[in-house]
Amino acid sequence: MWPPERVIIAPANAGEREAMRTAQRALKLPETGDMDPATLAGLRGVQALFKLPVTGVLDRPTAEALDRLRPPSLRGE
Repeated sequence: MWPPERVIIAPANAGEREAMRTAQRALKLPETGDMDPATLAGLRGVQALFKLPVTGVLDRPTAEALDRLRPPSLRGE
């Protein structure tokens, strides 16, 4: 589900893994669906760029920031 309804620290189900893959796609990272070190660093970078709390988790504000980075053709998946 995009954007995620809950904070995702470690994907626990198929929906959360799909949300993580969507984030990884926006970050131009391998789409593993896992919270790996590269994804954690990418999320923190986006959070810092958009002046969000730098937590490294995938939450709704971070997902919305990621959407602002993606081309319009890739939004609203």
